[in-house]
Amino acid sequence: MIVAMQEKATEEQIDAVIDVMVESGVNVHRTTGATQSILAGVGPTASLDLSKFEVLPGVLYVHRISSPYKLAGRGFRPEGTVVEFSNGVKLGGERVLAMAGPCSIENRAQIFETAQRVKAAGGTFLRGGAFKPRSSPYAFQGMGIPGLELMREAADAHGLLVVSEVMEIAQIEPMLALVDCFQVGARNMQNFNLLRELGQVRKPVLLKRGIAATIEELLLSSEYILSGGNYDVILCERGIRTYETATRNTMDISAIPVVKKLSHLPIVADPSHGTGRRDMVAPMARAAVAAGADAIIVEVHPNADKAASDAAQTLYLDQFDKLMAQLRLIATAVGRTI
Repeated sequence: MIVAMQEKATEEQIDAVIDVMVESGVNVHRTTGATQSILAGVGPTASLDLSKFEVLPGVLYVHRISSPYKLAGRGFRPEGTVVEFSNGVKLGGERVLAMAGPCSIENRAQIFETAQRVKAAGGTFLRGGAFKPRSSPYAFQGMGIPGLELMREAADAHGLLVVSEVMEIAQIEPMLALVDCFQVGARNMQNFNLLRELGQVRKPVLLKRGIAATIEELLLSSEYILSGGNYDVILCERGIRTYETATRNTMDISAIPVVKKLSHLPIVADPSHGTGRRDMVAPMARAAVAAGADAIIVEVHPNADKAASDAAQTLYLDQFDKLMAQLRLIATAVGRTI
């Protein structure tokens, strides 16, 4: 259930409504927008008489949530969520952000050169994998924490934020000081134990859509994080597996406006994994920004053909420079900046 408070509702009135909701057996999640507070009640609400809440002082309206995702639905934050990072960068507002870096952190020279070029091109985040969930056990599995330490150093040297994938609960604690945003990969979208733990962390989480997941399943997975009290969740469309074989995955551009309609959470587009082909990354990134994506995340490398992983979908640094110039034009055309 959603309880929307009046614009001028006092803290005492809001606290009184929360008390009544708790007494009724529901967990309360509060969000404060620009003009009003919204109280989301999660739990056994089907049998509750909503009129008992409607007459409480300071209440504007009350309604049941019919969708299975209570906190991820747009009703919880009608104005949309803007995730603010420690350096003041905001994701989900007017500005479209760029996250770029290698699929895998390989060595100091590679990550420092990449960081310098990502920043120069207008990027905001340095992305890179330290723990790599590869389909083959013989493929490069990443450098682990030493790799993350290198990436943190490179990002700090060039004023970038760090986003990297966490694969299991035990990795959360050692990664906390090294990343600005945890990434949950497609294979872990329904790793509910991991999602619950990330709900207890007060650091943004980038949640990628599973390889065959519906949009509803993606939103339900985000609900696990949100229900723990971590409201800084960012969704990511990274392509889904279909019967098409021309591309590694099928990039679902339509998911971007659908998510914008159903949810308040910002959404990122990953055309690198979405296509698996270097020549298709730029066209799909351009389409994603036009469709309303709040950021793009792409794989770039100083020597893309020699990348330790995902070489076929990785851009050269010069190609990333060109892409950023194109995205600036598209962002302007749709009333945003980059």
